[in-house]
Amino acid sequence: MVYKGIQSINERDKSMRKYFMIVVLFLVTTTASFAQTTTVNTTTDSKSDVKSEGKTIVISPPPSAISPSIGSSSSDLCTTGVSGAVQTQILGVSTGEMVRDENCERLKISKTLYDMGMKVAAVSVLCQDRRVYDAMEMAGTPCPFLGKIGDQATDEWKSNPNKIPNPVVLETKSDVQKRNATIGATVGGLALLLLLL
Repeated sequence: MVYKGIQSINERDKSMRKYFMIVVLFLVTTTASFAQTTTVNTTTDSKSDVKSEGKTIVISPPPSAISPSIGSSSSDLCTTGVSGAVQTQILGVSTGEMVRDENCERLKISKTLYDMGMKVAAVSVLCQDRRVYDAMEMAGTPCPFLGKIGDQATDEWKSNPNKIPNPVVLETKSDVQKRNATIGATVGGLALLLLLL
């Protein structure tokens, strides 16, 4: 009984090895079939009426898509580089762009105005952000309104509520997860589509 069990295990191992070798052979032959081939025919004639012909076949892998590196030469810029690339056996795509950081720009403008002695203008630039506007209200020092400060500015803000900056809606964890899942599904679908080409 034990001998028959060992014999069936050996037969199963042999069949598994056979299937494994078939899969490896299939992968090796399909990879080589997608490589590019270049054929160069040459013919040489000499004065001694000797004619020779030669044929050279150059097999090379497909070209690679390389993502460009996007950077700034100065750290004083409020931009960030984003780039990416995808390569299949047939098609390669590469892209990149610069993304502006508006909060960084606001801070730099405000600091420059403050350094020039324009303190009210510097605070006004920062008050374009609703978070700063709310913080100034809570501190009892309202944001300037058309050159007016203090209680006069408070009265103007109350009479012109449409000029108050829009509230900032912060992303929740579930919002980020949904966005990442959508991006992942899109990229996965495109990668699968490119692989099938």
